[in-house]
Amino acid sequence: MVEVLAKAAGETGGGVTRLAHPLRLESGGSLDAVEVAYQTYGRLNADRSNAILICHALTLDQHVSGVYPVSGKPGWWTRLVGPGRVLDTDRWFVICSNVIGGCMGSTGPSSVDPRTGRPYGLSFPVITIADMVHAQALLVEALGVTRLFAVVGGSMGGMQVLEWARSYPERLVSAICLASAARHSAQNIAFHEVGRQAIMADPDWRGGDYQIAGVRPEKGLAVARMAAHITYLSEPALQRKFGRELQRDGLSWGFDADFQVESYLRHQGASFVDRFDANAYLYITRAMDYFDLAAPHGGQLAPAFKRASEVRFCVLSFTSDWLYPTAESRHVVRALNAVGARVSFVEVESDKGHDAFLLDEPVMNAALTGFLAATAEATNL
Repeated sequence: MVEVLAKAAGETGGGVTRLAHPLRLESGGSLDAVEVAYQTYGRLNADRSNAILICHALTLDQHVSGVYPVSGKPGWWTRLVGPGRVLDTDRWFVICSNVIGGCMGSTGPSSVDPRTGRPYGLSFPVITIADMVHAQALLVEALGVTRLFAVVGGSMGGMQVLEWARSYPERLVSAICLASAARHSAQNIAFHEVGRQAIMADPDWRGGDYQIAGVRPEKGLAVARMAAHITYLSEPALQRKFGRELQRDGLSWGFDADFQVESYLRHQGASFVDRFDANAYLYITRAMDYFDLAAPHGGQLAPAFKRASEVRFCVLSFTSDWLYPTAESRHVVRALNAVGARVSFVEVESDKGHDAFLLDEPVMNAALTGFLAATAEATNL
């Protein structure tokens, strides 16, 4: 089914897996010559029972620990992944892949279409969370893992966790869903649409063919990032960090970045365009908007998890997360309870907003450590 192009399975490092057959998509189409880029940390044990898959959020990627190759900064979850940390790589074999549709090595809209020899652009097929998880399942298989001890993710990563539980429960011991939901709210979709329209309104977007033209829709992508970044924070966090502090002495009496919060958002937008592809942003946000586990069941969520009753779940939310509020996590917990699944639920008191799952939250750290330890003990791993 797959071919590992780089790195032997079971070792720390990175590589690319090429799917030998077209990837069938939820939309009914297929994608040829798919490559999945990934990183691994730690070593796979003799009975291949210690693998943990991390699923990344919208603008993140497979570089969860170590040094991020683009910026030279630490990976996005280095605080949690490494020797002696919550996800202890002296014990666990940790896997993380770049989602298909992404732009850090996995096949996406910036990849070359083998049929034309040109970047896909908007000819790339629409992909879904289920398609991302299907590709991950093939990667995990290629690495010699038949059953994951845990699949872990926050935000869009949490959506992938829930999709794993729906589609491949027999391949999971446990599932950890952080700051996420079983479907997007109208507000979530609305914010994504603002970002997509900002990108497509940029003259340099060129109908998605900007790579061929040798340009990038930097202004539109930066605005999309600025708007989205606001949703990742809470009002108390913004007030504490910036308030109404000025960037310099006095007002400009114009439209320069007078306030520190304005300068911060502009910096976020400007730095984002150097590491992310505009079309990938369109496709991945669309995948998140389409995600709805209850839709095939007449709006009822519990039937989506009817095969996952043997999986152990940890669901965690944050009090100040208004993008994926606690009510969304409780909805998932109630659905899991309805099918008899074992669920641990924690609502973490935090004023850091949605991004809290990426930050230093001692209660979250303790909850994850305790859940992993209890699950390992209960399953003799």
